[in-house]
Amino acid sequence: MFGFRKAFTVLALGGMLFWSSAVPAGPDAAGQFRLAQAPAPPAAAQPTAQPAPKSANPVGSVATLQGGASVTRSSATSALKVKDAIFKGDVLQTAVNGTLGVTFDDATTFSLRPNSRIEVDDFVYQDRGTNNIAGFDVVRGTMAFVAGAVAKTGDMKIFTPTATIGIRGTTGVIEVPAAGAAGAQSTVKLYPDADGRVGRIEVFGRDGRPLGALTRAVTGFAVRAVPGGGFTALALQISAQEADRDFAFVRQSYATQRIGRQINVQRRNLQRQNLLRQNRLTPALPALPGPPIGPTLLQPQPALPATIPPTAPTPQQGPDTVPPLTPPNLSPPSQPLPGVPTPTAPSLPRLPLPR
Repeated sequence: MFGFRKAFTVLALGGMLFWSSAVPAGPDAAGQFRLAQAPAPPAAAQPTAQPAPKSANPVGSVATLQGGASVTRSSATSALKVKDAIFKGDVLQTAVNGTLGVTFDDATTFSLRPNSRIEVDDFVYQDRGTNNIAGFDVVRGTMAFVAGAVAKTGDMKIFTPTATIGIRGTTGVIEVPAAGAAGAQSTVKLYPDADGRVGRIEVFGRDGRPLGALTRAVTGFAVRAVPGGGFTALALQISAQEADRDFAFVRQSYATQRIGRQINVQRRNLQRQNLLRQNRLTPALPALPGPPIGPTLLQPQPALPATIPPTAPTPQQGPDTVPPLTPPNLSPPSQPLPGVPTPTAPSLPRLPLPR
């Protein structure tokens, strides 16, 4: 799809916005932007017991893994395997023969090549939330990323030794040489998403000063420190061979994202099932010590007598005692009232009885 058939060099200045005095790389910049080859770092540490996470809630999962990779968590290091949970504060590292794919709960995905190291600085995500945050620190190595919901609904940043990169919903490749490499610089390149759309990458120096923005596919910056302090961003020249290699790497990240989404759904469903099981097994609270407070509707009540026995004592009548209520007397008065005629029932005629 994105294959190139002719070797050429792409310098897409039209897709870059410079905010500093950075000068685009010239015709001789190929050597200038070629990362120095550093000695291969030692292999990942030998696995130990699974360390306890700093956060109780996982934020992602291992989607793909080839070779060796490890996680450093709470100052302890252990080997990773597919479907392992990832937590905030984890430091992920691939060995000299390892590649690793990690998908987070918002579908943000990182694919790490050998000798790469990244730290999950921060990750806060709520579905349909507007204050989502994600921060990742790329210490060294080469990795592709596919941004998820956080980059579109919140704030996603990637930190390198020389740059702070604001991701605004897109796909890219980041390269960071090993510490101490001559002419060390961080490179960031912008590529289309799986649906062909192109997002935006904003680049800042580690001092916070804005350096530029990438808005067109197959463009990039190299960010380096300048003598006297500060940082500068130079436009990358991306050859056809480099673009083909990056596109193949990015397509692997798309596949990793699809696998990681399924693993994250399974993990969340399992968490819900465990929570429901714990709620069902929670014992009832014990009764408080001491005498009962009083009868309840569930306790049997004593039967009340239908009538008051004749031997029951009569309460003493006092000046403040309310007399008991008696039914009204509805019988006619024994003596006629003066001026009021006494009613009499009319006499009815006698009817003959049938024979």
